[in-house]
Amino acid sequence: MLKREDGELLLKLARDALELYIVKGEVLEVPSDVPEYFKENRGVFVTLHEKGDLRGCIGYPEPVKPLIAALIEVALGAATGDPRFAPVNSHELDDIQVEVSVLTLPKLIEVKKPAEYLDKIKIGKDGLIIERGIYRGLLLPQVPLEWEWDLEEFLANTCMKAGMSPDCWLQEGTRIYSFQSQIFEE
Repeated sequence: MLKREDGELLLKLARDALELYIVKGEVLEVPSDVPEYFKENRGVFVTLHEKGDLRGCIGYPEPVKPLIAALIEVALGAATGDPRFAPVNSHELDDIQVEVSVLTLPKLIEVKKPAEYLDKIKIGKDGLIIERGIYRGLLLPQVPLEWEWDLEEFLANTCMKAGMSPDCWLQEGTRIYSFQSQIFEE
């Protein structure tokens, strides 16, 4: 569990990375003077909002890189690589709010029949990854709260995020993973 001060540092580094890249075209070097646990592999997402609206969100659901290196990379990705949005420009920086979500390791939710998912997933606590074959979609734990979805809407929207039908979670062969996140926001 990260402390509030850790979250503040992650937010500052994400903001610094954004501004340096957008204003000067330079990538922030991974600092070495960070707490040792920032060097551990962790899943992380950076979400950008502009005047309350989503402006970009990119991340690593799996712990494939050290948290600090992944943070810098996904901060730039959220600003310049989210295919849903044009890249953030320097005129927008003052209106951008940064949110950092540090994830736990995703765990397969084991069920005998799909209806059991409704008892095993908690809105506001769990994020979801749904996968079937080559399709995979993820929604962070805060998303259903922001959209005021119930659990079935959360599952349906995660399916659609994966490019599948809204009821894919009911189909044999679909795998659902849950994870939690610590959320820090400016």
